[in-house]
Amino acid sequence: MSSKSAPPPLPEPLGVAVADSHTHLDMQEGTVEEALARAAAVGVTTVVQVGCDIKGSRWAAETAAAHREVHAAVALHPNEAPRIVLGDPEGWSRQGARDAGGDAALDDALAEIDRLAALDEVKAVGETGLDHFRTGPEGIAAQERSFRAHIEIAKRHDRALVIHDRDAHADVLRILAEEGAPERTVFHCYSGDAEMAEVCAAAGYFMSFAGNVTFKNAQPLRDALAVAPAELVLVETDAPFLTPAPYRGRPNAPYLIPVTLRAMAAVKGMDEDALAGAIAANTARAFGY
Repeated sequence: MSSKSAPPPLPEPLGVAVADSHTHLDMQEGTVEEALARAAAVGVTTVVQVGCDIKGSRWAAETAAAHREVHAAVALHPNEAPRIVLGDPEGWSRQGARDAGGDAALDDALAEIDRLAALDEVKAVGETGLDHFRTGPEGIAAQERSFRAHIEIAKRHDRALVIHDRDAHADVLRILAEEGAPERTVFHCYSGDAEMAEVCAAAGYFMSFAGNVTFKNAQPLRDALAVAPAELVLVETDAPFLTPAPYRGRPNAPYLIPVTLRAMAAVKGMDEDALAGAIAANTARAFGY
């Protein structure tokens, strides 16, 4: 295995245990048990497993039911909704090509997310939101309809809402305002600037920072983190994606949370243990566990 594809080494353990607020264990190498053991060895004792489609959301709920350190989030990813409605002849997603199902197919899929959201082991509805990067103008209506439905589901079941916002800040904030955001709303892999962080803070939205906060070109993210109130900040891997520097490009996993958290503590001028303690409390509050 080349060093580029090799998993990074285990970092120095954290002094205060934290949660990975957003991970995709189903897309990572090895077993769930191995991933959780490695994470626990460095002080990452809780993970939120996030679904992006029906199959992944069912898997998240089953995995959370089987492991007390795992909580589930269930949803149709913003790019999944247009695929259900319009079809996906290219099949670029991991589910392969599919036929167009129209609005009825989206209604069926949302009904299944609604069913899963009621389960005890499911603590959040997400990742949902808007993605103007991957979905073209023809898919925006389906994406927006799906997002609004997820907001309603989260509120009805008193679940956290986990937001995927890619190149869509103004529209995401507008729809949250129009629908009325759930009491606990999390911007996963926060990607806005400092000005948007102030808007989110005023609304009481949690901002979860991923490994990309460590990237050289990510100064706007660090500026956002600097102004984000410590009581609204979370940390995540989004593994296997967004591996923090100096391991960018190698596989990410929950055990790498300490690398990102230490970088965040430096940006915020906070003691590592103090930030970890705040994040642990924030994550439990955000996801209601």
